Amino acid sequence: MNTQSALPNWAYAYGGAQSQGIIRKTPDDFIVNEIQSFELSGVGEHAFLLIEKCGENTEFVARQLARCASVRQRDVSYAGLKDRHARTTQWFSVWLPGKPDPDWTILNSDSIKILQAKRHTRKLKRGSLAGNQFILRIQEWQGDKAVLEQQLHAIKEQGVPNYFGAQRFGRNCSNIARALALFAGEKISRNQRGIYLSTARSYLFNHILSERVANHSWKQALVGDALMFDDSHSFFQVEVLDESILQRIAQLELHPTAVLWGKGEAQVAGEVMLLEQRIIDQFDDLAQGLIAFGIEKDRRALRSQVKELQWDVIGDNCLELSFSLNAGCYATAVLREIAQV
Repeated sequence: MNTQSALPNWAYAYGGAQSQGIIRKTPDDFIVNEIQSFELSGVGEHAFLLIEKCGENTEFVARQLARCASVRQRDVSYAGLKDRHARTTQWFSVWLPGKPDPDWTILNSDSIKILQAKRHTRKLKRGSLAGNQFILRIQEWQGDKAVLEQQLHAIKEQGVPNYFGAQRFGRNCSNIARALALFAGEKISRNQRGIYLSTARSYLFNHILSERVANHSWKQALVGDALMFDDSHSFFQVEVLDESILQRIAQLELHPTAVLWGKGEAQVAGEVMLLEQRIIDQFDDLAQGLIAFGIEKDRRALRSQVKELQWDVIGDNCLELSFSLNAGCYATAVLREIAQV
């Protein structure tokens, strides 16, 4: 397989990007705010901090927190990575058993701002957020407003294909080449190894999703599908598509899924299993590498609900979008459906 090229042109749900513009002209063109999934108790060994950052990546902020609190970096936790080239707010937790909070304000700078500090009984775990809220501005936007309106109304009502974003794969898809090198025996650090394993699974998932977008089944259940609840990662296999199931899919309460590849029994049946296996067989080197590393099968929703979607064209050429997505879903999956940026 060719691993030193641009990403595949995975299928579009709404006719493809019909407009163009520039995203991230400034950090304020890409604003991301975490949506917390639980209330903080106000007491406990873990200091939770809500931090606004701009021009810094998540791990850099974690290192600064560890240094400020005189703790190991592994005692600093966060729910997910946030883009460096954006203005983001996200929660961090710092384990401080029997210790008072240091003066967090010494971390305030042009690129880091401490917004809140509160205690809690448990640390912040990866993935433990309800979602993210986005405000995106596409500068120098050019396109047909009528087509844009049509696409955005469809996205609001039906969601978007839940592709992993291009940032997952590295420049020119280079992370796939590194995953193959890992599977061939190259020694890679534990942290980087996790990235490349995730990249390989994401690449296989996107190919399966693209196939289902192309055959128009990405938002429609097939017999044998595994359906996932919109508000959790729980899923179940469906053998009969009764009216209740079909209605809940239409209302975006349930979504069909595709495999996140690994070892284990098939979680789907019939034509769904055959479709997935046909795609997996095309990338046997990636598939067998994941199994060799003991990665367990999982499922991911094929569709992402785009909640609270609003838009406006400001002046002549600035398209502003605001919406929220569940945790693990990519804003770039929304953007790719409407604009080349």
